[in-house]
Amino acid sequence: MLIRGFSLLMALACLSPAVVQRADACGVWGTAQPDTIVTRERELPELTVSEHRHEQAQRSTAPQHLLMRDDLLRMGATDMADALHRLPGITLRDYGGAGGMKTVSVRGFGAKHTGVSYDGVPLGECQTGEIDLSRYSLDNLAALQLSVGDNDHIFITARQASTPALLSIDTSSPAFALGQGGSPMLTAQLRLGSFGYANPMLRVEHRTAGGLALWGVGEYVYAENDYPFKLRNVSVVTTERRSNSRMNQGHGELNMRWDIDEHTWLNGKLYYYDNDRQLPGIVHYYTSISSETLRERNAFGQMAVQRRWKNGLSLKLTAKANWMASLYDDGMSSSQIQDADYWQREYYVSLASLYATGGPWAFNYSADYTLNNLNSTLSTDTWPLRHSILQTAATRYQTERLTVTARLLHSVYVNEERNIPPGAPDTGAKNRNRLSPSLGLSAQLLKGLRLRASYKDIFRMPTFNESYYFHYGSRTLEPEQTTQLNLGLTYTNGYETANDRGLTLSADAYYNKVKDMIVAVPFNMFVWRCVNVGKVRALGLDVTARWQQPIAGGHLLGASANYSMQHVQNRTNPESPYYNHQIAYMPVSSGGVSVSWENPWICLSVHGEGISSRWTNNEHLDGTLIDGYWEMGATAWRTLRLGRKQNGGQRRNELTLRFDLKNFLDKQYEIVGAYPMPGRSWQLTVAWRL
Repeated sequence: MLIRGFSLLMALACLSPAVVQRADACGVWGTAQPDTIVTRERELPELTVSEHRHEQAQRSTAPQHLLMRDDLLRMGATDMADALHRLPGITLRDYGGAGGMKTVSVRGFGAKHTGVSYDGVPLGECQTGEIDLSRYSLDNLAALQLSVGDNDHIFITARQASTPALLSIDTSSPAFALGQGGSPMLTAQLRLGSFGYANPMLRVEHRTAGGLALWGVGEYVYAENDYPFKLRNVSVVTTERRSNSRMNQGHGELNMRWDIDEHTWLNGKLYYYDNDRQLPGIVHYYTSISSETLRERNAFGQMAVQRRWKNGLSLKLTAKANWMASLYDDGMSSSQIQDADYWQREYYVSLASLYATGGPWAFNYSADYTLNNLNSTLSTDTWPLRHSILQTAATRYQTERLTVTARLLHSVYVNEERNIPPGAPDTGAKNRNRLSPSLGLSAQLLKGLRLRASYKDIFRMPTFNESYYFHYGSRTLEPEQTTQLNLGLTYTNGYETANDRGLTLSADAYYNKVKDMIVAVPFNMFVWRCVNVGKVRALGLDVTARWQQPIAGGHLLGASANYSMQHVQNRTNPESPYYNHQIAYMPVSSGGVSVSWENPWICLSVHGEGISSRWTNNEHLDGTLIDGYWEMGATAWRTLRLGRKQNGGQRRNELTLRFDLKNFLDKQYEIVGAYPMPGRSWQLTVAWRL
């Protein structure tokens, strides 16, 4: 199948130019995007002119890394984990295979400190505080952006400003001019791969002459994930296969966008996700048997309406209702005492305002309210509830050479507890009231060269598990307090158009500190408690580079690279033998590189990423060091233009073929200890746009 798939790709590349239009042969797979320079005017209405995305990142007062859909194609990313490896400062936890849970931490802060937004609305997870990014597909992605600290985009919700780092996932939407209609468009895609991987996807979109766009996306992912791996027991090496790793995952979205007029627009989304998967166990020397299963379901609806007036005032109202279920079953436990079902709900509303004076000054005020609650089937669990009230005020002074931002966030958290056992006190976790400031500066030193500096003070509330979980949580926990300092340089040259010659460079040094870190300590063999005893310091450096060069004849060469060095150390007790030890699972070095060649025949990309060795615990015990790795992959793709442009420049009847060879050196490695990752594998993607 692998050889036949590549042969088909080669054969189609040799079709006559009379049949296939060769222009733009390396278009993005799946849903086509408009062939224009990226403009953020819709998302950032305070902008009065269009800026190229490289200029936006360069002018930012805090690190901001943006990957568009075409960037991810050139870098050979096939899933969300691949895409996240292309961002500097990120540490990914991956439990292996297509169905493995994937969470990210940024600059040593931990995954619970990383906020994630989906089409501008924050995602919530009140039970564990960690967002599983394996739920989100690249096939529906328009852009992936990582912001560290508060940048010069001040027209945001208060909740988006409440985390040290924010990962923004923007899905693709139909591109059309105001008042333009058209016939429905259909995109059908099928991806097949190693280890029983199958992923069909269907997308339908329609635009009316009244400025209303409707589109729906549905996909299904099935994977056996029974990949082979080598198990080493001293001098004995055996070949095993991963077991109990099957995944059945479905995801659907219904979206609408209504441009009421040139100053008012309305967005809406209905989302459903269902994953019935097996959970592979830790690999032991003699057995890796596991019968654990987990069914996760998530449904939410969200809406955003925005209005901009000619006097410089803009308002944005956002609302969301979210429901999540987690149903766990341990098939090896005859008593079923390990089984547990959890349900959580979130209700969220936000009002954000912006006043742009027409000169260098702009002002923002945003207020958010969130209600979270959680219940379970465990008789030992109470049902926690939390009210969150966040308010933020920000200002920005911006000229061609200088940008200065300041923000103050006021946070109020009110906790309650339901389903309390008879005789127990009716109290929840401690209520909190905090002020959190941030500052940022970006100054032009020379043409194309800018200096940026930023400071942010923020905190993380304990999760429901940390506060309430039986024999584990503590209601008296203090929030984790974090401090961020960043100093960096950015350089941009070129990129007058999307396919023009260009070079961008960035280097950021940072100092992060976490106080009152929450850790679990044992009271005895059966009872653990979360307590505030930890202190962590992070010193690091993030470097990125991107280059592209057009060549006569429709060729475009490109390259990108990122490197991160981070010393994330335990600073809790100077008398402890573990003082200054690198925190568990934090590599000192990580990075990636990709080289692409776009041409009229078959576009090619070679890419690699890797990290240095890590410890699986903070004590650095013997035998707990995980070796570093470097993984290589290759991608070939081609878009065949079988029809002419229609509907205001949108192409119809396109066939896109893509072939990915992943980990072609067959490197065996682990990201999480005792959870081996797949070796060499392949994927073949066919997408047809009608």
